[in-house]
Amino acid sequence: MSERRVGIVGYGVMGRAHAYAYRTAPLIRPSATTFVPVAVSGRDAVRVGAAAASMGVEAMTDWRALVERADVDVVDICTPPGTHSLIAVAAAAAGKDVICEKPLAVTALEAAQALEAVRSAGVRHAVGFNYRRLPALSLMAQLISEGALGEIRLWRGTWLSDEFVDAAIPFDWRFERSMGGTTIADLGSHLVDLALWMVGPIVEVSATSSTFVTSRDSPEGPRMVEVDDASSALLKFAAGAQGTLEVARSAPRRPCDFVVEVNGSRGTAIFSYARLNELWVGYVDEDPRHYGLRRIRVEHPSHPQTAGWWPLGQGVGYDASLVNQAADLAAAWPDGSYEPDFVQGAAVVDVCAAMERSAAERHWIHVAP
Repeated sequence: MSERRVGIVGYGVMGRAHAYAYRTAPLIRPSATTFVPVAVSGRDAVRVGAAAASMGVEAMTDWRALVERADVDVVDICTPPGTHSLIAVAAAAAGKDVICEKPLAVTALEAAQALEAVRSAGVRHAVGFNYRRLPALSLMAQLISEGALGEIRLWRGTWLSDEFVDAAIPFDWRFERSMGGTTIADLGSHLVDLALWMVGPIVEVSATSSTFVTSRDSPEGPRMVEVDDASSALLKFAAGAQGTLEVARSAPRRPCDFVVEVNGSRGTAIFSYARLNELWVGYVDEDPRHYGLRRIRVEHPSHPQTAGWWPLGQGVGYDASLVNQAADLAAAWPDGSYEPDFVQGAAVVDVCAAMERSAAERHWIHVAP
């Protein structure tokens, strides 16, 4: 048994989620390597101290000092997106493996800098697109790769939340473009990753964006909101398929609802996060008396990403996607490759950046890596 000691930068929801995943992964999917959190950093000494105590790790207020620690093998970045590239570059320079929450960066240039840093340093690198590890979405990708749905012709994804519905929410980093990123980069990055994973490169996009609450209160007075509340895009894939994408943080009573549908020449598959243990499928060559879609309970041991989890019928949840991610990374040490890596993370940023440019310039944009 070997240990990879992890320093987590950021103590918020994602920092706690990653710490939980590292602790839980050996219980679900034991492997020869374990990821063990040893420290967490944050600017607020009181809050990071409380978070560190709950995680059972050391608290730090200087992320640069955490990166330089001799007892840290892996730096896990769980801070606001605008800081991701800076921390990734520093971690790579220190010779650490890097795990970065999505999106890899808020601009294509920053993503390219992070990718170049890990390549030059020869360190391992991964991006936290954890929804790939949900069994139902993994099964959907498997069906596509095996050709069960035939030639993929249409892909569509929607992600609706009500995070910004309340106009009284004060201005913070989430509304600052350089720090929090747009709704396209935040919610859209997950959907774009799934689209690239399932269907392949996106070569052209046409997008539109809206900001409904244009200013928000701050201690210094009203500040202009720099990000979109909602965006939509048309997609063209290199393989010939077309797609649509819609993301919004202004949909009342939609807390975290995303849907992915794929239509091929031989069948259809639909996933809804509201019923995350299910995949709906239908094939053109089935008995016409059974016309329509049928529900698959994606909890059977034969399904991907179910290894080690609960008996059939007990379900898996959001936490399972993070635990599966941690387990996959541990299993990839030392001879395997991390997946998805910064190459794929940068490709997602390229597509999101093209959407943002398209929305601003109001025309189709070619996706240039």
